[in-house]
Amino acid sequence: MTLAPRTTALLDHALATAQREGRVPSVVAGLVRGGGLVWHGAVGTLDGRASGEPADADTQYRMGSITKTFVAVCVLRLRDAGRLDLADRFEEHVPGSALGGATLEQLLTHAAGAQAETDGPWWERTPGGDWDALVASGAAQRFRAGRRFHYSNVGYGALGRLLEVHHGTGWFDVVRAELLEPLGMSRTTTRPAGRAAQGLAVHPFADLLLREPEHDGGAMGPAGQLWTTVTDLARWAAFLGGDTAGLLAPETLAEMCEPHHVVDEPGQPWTGAHGLGWQVWNEDGVRFAGHGGSMPGFLAGLRVRLVGGDGVVTLANTTSTAVMRGLGDDLLRVLGEEEPAPVEPWSADGDPASLELVGTWHWGASTTTARLVGEDLVLGEPGTARGSRFRRTGQDAWVGLDSYHTGEPLRVVRRADGTVSHLDLASFRFTRTPYDPTADVPGGVDDLGWH
Repeated sequence: MTLAPRTTALLDHALATAQREGRVPSVVAGLVRGGGLVWHGAVGTLDGRASGEPADADTQYRMGSITKTFVAVCVLRLRDAGRLDLADRFEEHVPGSALGGATLEQLLTHAAGAQAETDGPWWERTPGGDWDALVASGAAQRFRAGRRFHYSNVGYGALGRLLEVHHGTGWFDVVRAELLEPLGMSRTTTRPAGRAAQGLAVHPFADLLLREPEHDGGAMGPAGQLWTTVTDLARWAAFLGGDTAGLLAPETLAEMCEPHHVVDEPGQPWTGAHGLGWQVWNEDGVRFAGHGGSMPGFLAGLRVRLVGGDGVVTLANTTSTAVMRGLGDDLLRVLGEEEPAPVEPWSADGDPASLELVGTWHWGASTTTARLVGEDLVLGEPGTARGSRFRRTGQDAWVGLDSYHTGEPLRVVRRADGTVSHLDLASFRFTRTPYDPTADVPGGVDDLGWH
C-alpha cells in the first residue's frame, strides 16, 4: 500500500513537530496496515547534535518494557503446547522464591502482588545478576496475589526464568528461536548491535544532554532488555494485529488481549487494563492493545487498533518527554482521516439452511431479534443488555462469542417433525410467541394463559 503524498507530508510534519517540541534527540516512527509497514519516518541525530549521524529505519533503540510482550507470548506458547497451565503456581515450575504462591496468570497480568522493582541499586542503570541473586535480594510480594493490579518488573524477571527452566537455555534464546527468527526480526537484540542510538537524558531547563549507561540487566532482562528498529517493531505490531505467521493461535492472541485487571488510578476513569502480557485501552469504545517502554535514555511505544489492525510504533532516545504518547495517537489519527481503511464489499453468501432461526423470539415477556451476520447468529445487539453473537459448533449447537453469553451454549430444540420448537440458551427458553405452552417452558405455563 502506498500512501498519498499529502498523507505522507502530514505524518512527516507531525513527527518533526513532536521532535522539536519535545526536545527529543531523535525519534523514529512507523505505521502498520494490512500486516505491513505503510509509512516510516525519522527526525534527529543519534547523539542529539546537529552535526550527528541522522536516525533512520535501521537505527536500533532500546524498547524497554515492550520486551515483556515477547516473554508473555512464549509463555502462552508453552501453555498451548500443554506444558503448563496458567492456573499453576509459579513454585510448581520454579521453586525457591518468595513469588512461588502466585499463579502464572497473575504474574502475566501484574496481579501477583509482586514488588515493582528490585531491592538493589536502580536496576535500569546498573548491571544485573543471575536469578539466584535476584531471589536472594528479595523478589517479595507487596499485596495478596490476585487482589489488584500492581505493575511489576520483578514479576517478568520471574517469567523469564520460567522460560529458561522449561527450555534449558537463556530466555532470549527462546524468544529469538520461537519469535524473532521466524518473523524475520533480525535487528532485535539484547545489546546494541550495528547502528544504534545513544541513550540520552535532556536537561529539563537547558538544551544540554547527558549520556545514559547501557548494560545487561541479567535476570531482570526479560522486563526491558531488548533493542530493536522501527522496521522490526512494526513487524511485531503486525503480529499483534493478527499476522502471527502461525506462531500463535488466533484465539490465544485474542485471549491475551482481553482485559484481566483494570489499571486503577484514584480519581480517574478506567480506560486502561492489562491482559496476558499486553496493555489494553478502551477509548470512546475503541479497543487498542500494545505496550509502552522506557529505560534510561529511551522511550518506546506500540499500539494497535484491535478491530482492523492499524498500528503505530515509536522509538526515541530520551529518558523523558511529554510528547511520545500523543505522537502515536496523532499519527494513527492522520492515517485514519487521510487514508480510511478499505471497506470490505458486502456479498450475499449467507447460509439459507439457517433461515429458520432468524426473526422474532421471546424470552419470557421480552422480545429480541435473531439475524445472520456472516457465519454468526446474532441475538439482540451485542454490547447492549445481553445481546450476543453465536458461532456454530455442531448440528443445532452454537456457542456465545461475547457479552453475557460468552462461552455459553445455545441449542436449537426441534419438534418430532424437524421444525424448530425453541432455542435453549444456557437453560433459558426463547420461543416464537411469549411463553409458548408447547415449547416446554421450565416451570410450566399457567393454564389460564394470558388474561
